[in-house]
Amino acid sequence: MKCAQTYVELMHKYLDEEIATEEEKQLRKHLQECTSCHSHFQELKKALALVQSTTYIQAPLHFTANVMARLPKEKTTVTYGRWFKDHPMLVAAAVFVILMTGSVFSTWNSDTQLSVSKQSNLQVQGNTVIVPEGEVVEGDVFVRNGDLKIEGEVQGDVVVINGDKYLASAGKVTGNIEEIDQFFGWMWYNIKDFFSQLF
Repeated sequence: MKCAQTYVELMHKYLDEEIATEEEKQLRKHLQECTSCHSHFQELKKALALVQSTTYIQAPLHFTANVMARLPKEKTTVTYGRWFKDHPMLVAAAVFVILMTGSVFSTWNSDTQLSVSKQSNLQVQGNTVIVPEGEVVEGDVFVRNGDLKIEGEVQGDVVVINGDKYLASAGKVTGNIEEIDQFFGWMWYNIKDFFSQLF
């Protein structure tokens, strides 16, 4: 086809229904005179009709489900990776809990040395802390990884972690007495202590 490109563009405008009236007259006149352009225009119209007829073809029933069923199964690592990407806050919270739990467990297991609150009138004999008879200890008494023997008086709370307390007949405690032997009891005590310091 040796005609100017403008006639081909007019053909496309006509088929797209975007042609102006004056341009349509010009195209019709040219198509009557040029057999090459006329046959090209007829081919374009046939192609357009074919494309438009295929838009009414419908896929078979359950087509999508059948195609999805034939796809290879996804690897579990890909599934988990997608879940991690979709829930970053849960992943961060889980990692935080795992790290904190590991830290707490290591602290719980590594600290086996006797530790005692600092009051001048407490006596330490081996792994046993003694409140001597006739002595008054003011404030809370904490004993960790040891035993506490109260023969005198404690004006405050008594907390024994990983140990036993013995209260002699003459011994007296004005506050609460708490023995913590289990890991979760120790953890609960630390949480309560943390929040009591905040408020």
